[in-house]
Amino acid sequence: MQLWKLAASCGALMLTAGAGATIEDDLSSVLPFGPRVTGSAANEQARSYFEAQFRAMGYTTRRDVFTYPRFDDLGSDVRLGTRTLTGRALEGSTGGAVTGRIVRIPGVGTAENFRAVNVQGGVAVVQRGQLPFLDKVKNALAAGAAGVIVVNTEAKELQGRLGERVPLPALAVTSVAGAALQEGQQVSLNVRVRDGEVQGVNVVAFKSGLIRPDILFGGHMDSVFRAPGANDNLSGTVAVLDLARRAVNTPLAARSYFVLFDGEEDGLRGSRKFVQDNPGVVQNLKAMFNFDMVGVDASPLNVSGEARLVELARQTAQLSGSARDQGGSDQVPFAQAGVPTLFFHRGLDVNYHQPSDTLADPQLIRATVDAALTTADAALTPVPASR
Repeated sequence: MQLWKLAASCGALMLTAGAGATIEDDLSSVLPFGPRVTGSAANEQARSYFEAQFRAMGYTTRRDVFTYPRFDDLGSDVRLGTRTLTGRALEGSTGGAVTGRIVRIPGVGTAENFRAVNVQGGVAVVQRGQLPFLDKVKNALAAGAAGVIVVNTEAKELQGRLGERVPLPALAVTSVAGAALQEGQQVSLNVRVRDGEVQGVNVVAFKSGLIRPDILFGGHMDSVFRAPGANDNLSGTVAVLDLARRAVNTPLAARSYFVLFDGEEDGLRGSRKFVQDNPGVVQNLKAMFNFDMVGVDASPLNVSGEARLVELARQTAQLSGSARDQGGSDQVPFAQAGVPTLFFHRGLDVNYHQPSDTLADPQLIRATVDAALTTADAALTPVPASR
């Protein structure tokens, strides 16, 4: 099995253009850009690469631009002597730098737990679990803490949301970092955040003149902060591009939109905006196929969605599937708008949303494209009238 991984240097980023390029070329070209967070330079570099590929094959492309509010961590940490422990600001917390003693909070951070210790002016360290982040942070604020650190139950980065603004610097750290924070130690808590508008950009590729496609193939191009996103979701993006390559000289190309959505990781922003702004396209669709995390075999390739499409995938591509949609990805807004959808997915691997998401298998992506083409052909073939 050949795996492509993040290269040490960018090298030649535009290896081969258009129909002559391969999945391997796409992975080795785009991964070196780094995490493709919506609004980032890496996100724009990747978008430009994919646009060039579509155009070299003869497709027309357009950019659908949209904006939405987003909370960003600009690089938060806690400093313990000469040691710096990185973390993620809890969405909704206030930015700021505070210095104080560590106060370990017993239990899970209830009001009673905070009353059991003196956290006035200190930095509260509380374990994740049982109680919402918002309650833990509000209890810390009410007890007089200058800041709060929530410790994850795993040795993984924690991306948490408070759900509302709280005037207290609040940071989440891994279980390993949390273990280093001992009672009474002096620390500097630095929470650096930005709360404002971000610009997302969907890329739509199609044959010139096509305004009412029968099928839409989609996948999200963005990744999360610090994660290069090889599997989530460069694998799905590349699957959409390879579908366009293999369809380019067939009737399927004249019936298809190929869409790379932005802002999926921020709440399906791009796909929701597409559905909202393109009612004529959406109402005409016979199917929407979505691809998310198809480059690592965490589990065998699975489909879920509209019952007829799932059955066609079972019969023609021998895939397992469920008529119940099992993923919160970009097919959801289309399904909610009444479009028959089919979601292609290989499960959550251990590198999901981690800096280690640097691997994707071209053969697994290729096999996904094979299955999608077979299923799409069946889905678009007219059913013979009964006699």
